[in-house]
Amino acid sequence: MSVLKNILDAIRQFFVFLFTFKPFNWYKIPLIIVLLYFLAAPVIMIINYDFPEFFENEPNGKKPGVEFTSMLIRMGDDMLTAWLPNDLIYPTIFLDNPQNFQLGELELNRYVIRVLRDKLSRLRTTDEINKNCEQAYYFISNDPEKWIFPSAESRYRNAFKELRKYREELEKGSASFYPRVDNLIELLDQINSLLGGVNTRLSHAPRDETYTISEETAGDQFIQGEKVVKVKVPWRKIDDNFYYARGVAYGIRQIMVAVKADFKEVLELKKSMELLDRIIELLDYCQFEPIYVANGKRGSLWANHSLELLATTEDIRQKIRSLQGMLEN
Repeated sequence: MSVLKNILDAIRQFFVFLFTFKPFNWYKIPLIIVLLYFLAAPVIMIINYDFPEFFENEPNGKKPGVEFTSMLIRMGDDMLTAWLPNDLIYPTIFLDNPQNFQLGELELNRYVIRVLRDKLSRLRTTDEINKNCEQAYYFISNDPEKWIFPSAESRYRNAFKELRKYREELEKGSASFYPRVDNLIELLDQINSLLGGVNTRLSHAPRDETYTISEETAGDQFIQGEKVVKVKVPWRKIDDNFYYARGVAYGIRQIMVAVKADFKEVLELKKSMELLDRIIELLDYCQFEPIYVANGKRGSLWANHSLELLATTEDIRQKIRSLQGMLEN
């Protein structure tokens, strides 16, 4: 208590000095603003260092696609409660973990909305694209760091407004959603593609790896020269990749919950509901919060959180492939 009292006394004395110091009075206002900024910054940063909780909607009695679209909308609403990646002056610029989590969640939304536009909302590829899904994808593709003219969050809000219009059309029966096997396979394929990129980021984190063979050039006799790529990840990017992966995993988890509701008949017919439940359980394990994202060598005493998360996400990828195989048979 005595330490806190001393700090408060020092702040009070500083303000007394500002308001009683006669020369250079014009410095007072800028000094006060700067002081208040740095006093408020830690509080604002603590408040905004937050990650969304898991949630489930109530699918009972809803038409196909309503649960799926509702999940996207609610994820979007939560994400836009405080969009951080484009902050320029606000004290949250001193953070980066929540920002990278949001970027991962955003990328998952983009992948899923694209599948919704191209596949789930159309009976065949020659059908007209749903205008609301088209607009939603257009708006969600905006630069996440754009601050103004237009701001990223304003575009993303427009995207989820369009999804609300699409959901209303589904409820009225004037729009379509096709929970078919081929559409689910396509959705899972896109999710696995995104997760593959995430896993590559995580696998490049260990300090004892600097070069690796490129999968695209391995065994290709027509490629001349070196077939290895540099994968050394700067230390400042280790936690960025970790939280980006967590954001992607969180979004996949929520979409899988929606899939469980809207593709229930397909999953039960293919006897794959149990495997989907296991995938959701593994996605839950991805949401852990280390005090510090360590990057120790494989044999060191320090945990390598990137590899720890990679082990889980790679298991998820394998099980998604197994789920795709069950659906195809």
